[in-house]
Amino acid sequence: MPTTTPTPRPRPAAARSAKSAPPAPAPAPPKPATATAGPAIGSPAPDFSLAADDGRTYSLAGLKGSRFVLYFYPRDSTPGCTTEACDFRDRHAAFAGAKVPVLGVSGDSLKAHTNFRGKHQLPFPLLTDPDHRVAAAFGAFGEKSMYGKKMQGIIRSTFVVGPTGLLEAVWRPAKVPGHAEAVLQVIRGTG
Repeated sequence: MPTTTPTPRPRPAAARSAKSAPPAPAPAPPKPATATAGPAIGSPAPDFSLAADDGRTYSLAGLKGSRFVLYFYPRDSTPGCTTEACDFRDRHAAFAGAKVPVLGVSGDSLKAHTNFRGKHQLPFPLLTDPDHRVAAAFGAFGEKSMYGKKMQGIIRSTFVVGPTGLLEAVWRPAKVPGHAEAVLQVIRGTG
């Protein structure tokens, strides 16, 4: 009696390809957003329209024809942001005399802005940018280092916007000591 060797049964094509295909690589984790270089001196300021703690909405279109200072800061009531705001407050008469309004911007709520502004008697409005879109458009939002840790947030930055909407001066990142005075010197034409 002849011996027969059993013939292996063919596997379905789907099973063959699944078994022989290498495993799919795990999806790469999303990369954190980083600060873009942002607009440079002489380029148009990004368009914006933001609510402020004084009940008004400020926009690039609404400010056209006037020179203004737009400064981005990380958070109300923190030491560095308080010092910066108070430095702009202490020079408010000089900015007002030059007919250059100062506008502060952070991601804080209007209520937080109202409390911060009232506590420190800030004579200029604070605008809210809760989703950080305007900060990102100005290159003032992205990865930064704080106490050795990397994190996403507003990068302290200041912009002087001219009457035609072009950027006349840019500080990105800005350092708090002496900053408001440096901005004022540019406004006066001595910086």
